[in-house]
Amino acid sequence: MTKMKTTRRSVLIAGAAALALPAVLSAPALAVTPAEIKAKGKIVVGIQGDNPPWGFVTSAGKQDGLDADIATLFAKELGVQVEFVPLEVNNRIPALTTGRVDVLFATMAMLPERAKAVQFSKPYVANTIVFIGPKKDKITTNEDMGRYTIGVAKGAAQDTQVTKNAPANTTIRRYDGDAPSIQALVSGQVQAIGGNIFYMQRIEQARPGEFENKLEFQNLYNGACTRLGEKEINAAINSFIDKIKANGELQKIYDKWMKVPVHKFPDSLEGITFTAS
Repeated sequence: MTKMKTTRRSVLIAGAAALALPAVLSAPALAVTPAEIKAKGKIVVGIQGDNPPWGFVTSAGKQDGLDADIATLFAKELGVQVEFVPLEVNNRIPALTTGRVDVLFATMAMLPERAKAVQFSKPYVANTIVFIGPKKDKITTNEDMGRYTIGVAKGAAQDTQVTKNAPANTTIRRYDGDAPSIQALVSGQVQAIGGNIFYMQRIEQARPGEFENKLEFQNLYNGACTRLGEKEINAAINSFIDKIKANGELQKIYDKWMKVPVHKFPDSLEGITFTAS
């Protein structure tokens, strides 16, 4: 009787192990150090797929933009190829934490709540979150926002700021990314949107002279993101950012995409550490 129980238990354990094996084999391989990235010969970078000038795909199918240029320089620093994975706003952090990508250069505003899920690098670029409304309308206070149906990219900094600053009864429609929220404005689905300082370039192409930046909510800094606890890749990115600030490469990228001097970056941000522990 004891022998039968032992045998049956062994079969059950073996069966459970067999069932678990495909899940183990299909799990993503995490490249957590520069050495591992160099060994595989490429770095997989999560980037925004449709948010010029930060990250976008050209008509030729090439990933381009400010973040793409910086990520390409980092890959060169490591001596590897770069592979881009275009992402929407909502799936940036999941793509990183599940191992789909090695790092994010994806317009990641450095916010304390995000720092609980990912490790930020030092900041490498700055942005401003704004409210965009009809040029013909007088919009000077947060209370004025209550007159409009407002579009935002769901989960982005502009979603947070519009939700925080608009009157409680304001109609806010949330879209899966920057491009859908801009399209909602130019197609008339919404009357105004929360965005960043570069939205107007795209809006002007579709409906010139009709909209403008009305209110400024927040100045933000963007950093690269790695997984929590990955000290070596975080240190490598921080050293790389220091290098391109010092040697003028970052200014060249600013000149190309932003056409302003490199911002003066803070040494610290409340609730965010630039160094993995």
